[in-house]
Amino acid sequence: MNVSYRWLSDYIDVSGIEPEGLAEKLTRGGIEIDAVRSRNLGVSKVVVGYVKTREKHPDADKLNVCTVDAGQGEDLQIVCGAPNVAAGQKVPVALIGAKLPGGLEIKRAKLRGVESQGMICSARELGINDKLLPKELQEGILVLPPDAAVGADAVHLLGLDDHVLELDLTPNRSDCLSLLGVAHEVSALTGRPVKLPQPERDLIEGADKTADRVSVTVQEPELCPIYSARYIRGVKIGPSPLWMQNRLIAAGIRPISNIVDITNYVMLEYGQPLHAFDAAKVAGGHIEVRLAREGETLETLDGQVRKLDPRMLVIADAEKAIALAGVMGGANSEVAPDTTEIILESAKFDGGVVRKTSRQLGLRSEASARFEKEVDPGRVAAALDRAADLMVRYAGGHAAKGAATAVAEIPVPAVIDLALSRANGLLGTELSALEVQTLLARLGFHAESAKDGLWRVTVPTRRGDIRREVDLIEEVARLHGYDEIPTTPIEGPTTTGALTTAQAIRRELRTTLTRAGLSEAISYSVTSPERASMFAELAQGARPIALAMPMSEERSVLRTTMLPGLLEAAAYNLSRKNGDVALLEIGSVYHTQEESLTRLPHEKPRLSILLAGHLRPAGWNRKAEPVDFYDAKGLLEAAFARLGMGELVDYEAASPDGFHPGRTAAVKLRAGHGSETIGYVGQLHPELQRAFDLPDAFAAEIELAPVYESANRRILYRTLPKFPSAERDLAVVVDDAVTGGALTEAVRKAAGELLESVSVFDVYAGERLGQGRKSVALAMVYRHADRTLTDEEVADVHSRVLAELEQSFGAELRK
Repeated sequence: MNVSYRWLSDYIDVSGIEPEGLAEKLTRGGIEIDAVRSRNLGVSKVVVGYVKTREKHPDADKLNVCTVDAGQGEDLQIVCGAPNVAAGQKVPVALIGAKLPGGLEIKRAKLRGVESQGMICSARELGINDKLLPKELQEGILVLPPDAAVGADAVHLLGLDDHVLELDLTPNRSDCLSLLGVAHEVSALTGRPVKLPQPERDLIEGADKTADRVSVTVQEPELCPIYSARYIRGVKIGPSPLWMQNRLIAAGIRPISNIVDITNYVMLEYGQPLHAFDAAKVAGGHIEVRLAREGETLETLDGQVRKLDPRMLVIADAEKAIALAGVMGGANSEVAPDTTEIILESAKFDGGVVRKTSRQLGLRSEASARFEKEVDPGRVAAALDRAADLMVRYAGGHAAKGAATAVAEIPVPAVIDLALSRANGLLGTELSALEVQTLLARLGFHAESAKDGLWRVTVPTRRGDIRREVDLIEEVARLHGYDEIPTTPIEGPTTTGALTTAQAIRRELRTTLTRAGLSEAISYSVTSPERASMFAELAQGARPIALAMPMSEERSVLRTTMLPGLLEAAAYNLSRKNGDVALLEIGSVYHTQEESLTRLPHEKPRLSILLAGHLRPAGWNRKAEPVDFYDAKGLLEAAFARLGMGELVDYEAASPDGFHPGRTAAVKLRAGHGSETIGYVGQLHPELQRAFDLPDAFAAEIELAPVYESANRRILYRTLPKFPSAERDLAVVVDDAVTGGALTEAVRKAAGELLESVSVFDVYAGERLGQGRKSVALAMVYRHADRTLTDEEVADVHSRVLAELEQSFGAELRK
């Protein structure tokens, strides 16, 4: 919003406050001013001149020799190259010694032998943005109105002795999208009264009645609670007064004609957009506010034919749509040079429907920018009367009496209770009742004392952002001055900040796995229905949850497993010559058994790992090592060990969907009296690898909720052993179905506390052992914490171990 300092002074006394000082006050009061810009870019000694004669230059076809009365006591001879200069014009004349933008200084000169005693200026030469001028004034010299006084200061006449404040408003302060709104704000900050425009009633209450000429019907009262129209006849279309054009240009709006300029002027003044229809083009003189019809089109004022949606609100006459409500008028009812009758519209439209229409059509306007932030319903009638008054004054019209109005909702000021103790408690101040009441009065808020130490505050409709007690307290704070609010210590109990158990475990997992060489990935939580149906066991039978408004078919449902996202990331990397992929992701999956959601889905935290390519690249002294099952399993083991739950996790052969049936294990967590499967680790199914164009890839995905409950992150310290260990190896022949994990668990059970560690160091299967048999070699370390074990003690324990293996698995000692 651009605010002219001179224009603002019409409504509030700003004497003694420089534009920069006013900007500082507004910024400190919560209305940020981005810049204060002077409209005079360096113009001096430029006056109004009258072109008496214009003759062709004797030696130049494109130059003219003009005799100009510039109010200097004698006429000036000025050579001018503008094609539109003519006798009888009033023009801006830069005298000898004048300065123009860009450092140009006017000197006495001779042009092709003819003396020139100044320069007739164009708008651009005066630093005026000629794109904001009426089209007829954008080329050549600037022609001034006939009533401009000869010799008058052109800087003042053109409004260049002004400053423009550029307001950077937040969406809640739509009241300051008007000069009167800014004036109220300045009034609140300075205590000076606001002077409101007062239309003269005798000018806008003619003999005719608007109701006899115009009728109004609103079919959608919830979208248009107030609609009002006035009828004005006998207007003469022409340019608006220069002072009005100057103010519009300062605000960044191009003057067009007196009628259009007045609607824009009042919009900037009141913040209430208006629209003028050519009454002769409104069929039956009837205005109807309705939703667009299926297939309906409208050519808007920008010359584009727009296809309307049935959810768009339009203004229509008895036959057709004539405007997009709150956005832009239609070309079929546009005010033209031959227009003599006007139907003037002022209304309050729902901000949501205006915003949707504007966005859907890609059509933004000054009107839509105000309507979508909600306008003041209390100014609808006042702005209409103000515009009618100006049209009578500057377009020669005759206003009919009254307005044709449809009102579904009468504007009612908000009434809010405010407690002084609450205000001081939130602000940390000790403001008195009189101080708070004075600040509210400066805002134009009426406060009445109520019971229990409360005020009942009536808020004008122009401040639609004030709805709660805290909003009033914020107003008190900014008017009192944020710099005046004392710094006070924080009161109340304090607690030491800490991570939750789940947060700490996730951090531990990230740290452990990234140190092991993995990179953390963050994939989409939404995927395609096909990807969501992969890995059935990990999805646990959950139904994919469809999004109401998906960005694409590939991102249309919530994920039920995390591995598809990592597969996409791996394929993306491999296709770009990043051949070794090691990724982890910690995130959530979303499960429900409902076809149509009636309650929130279960959000389950999970850890997912994916390895492909090589564990280590080839070097001069070693071959490249491709990743395998044991690399993926080892990462999980390292993570579980770091969480103090390594001995609680077992691995059993499994063949879940999406994994290789012979190279996959279920991850089981022992808890209570049993164990539960919390995930899977293994090689991806060859068909899945081909589908994603991956080499051998190994993956794991586990539930984290059981891990949160079972993890033991306490660090346990043990003294270094003082006594030597006894190491024994044992090779037994067992059935193929017997796992190494089952053998080591049986060893631990039989050996008891003397066993320090047991591990599988070799597995062999061959014809000599027989069909379906294999040899498993175990390495055991025995140690006592307080003494050296004797050979007899070790032999006794070792024999118990062998007996347990023979009894439990039918194991035979390999010979």
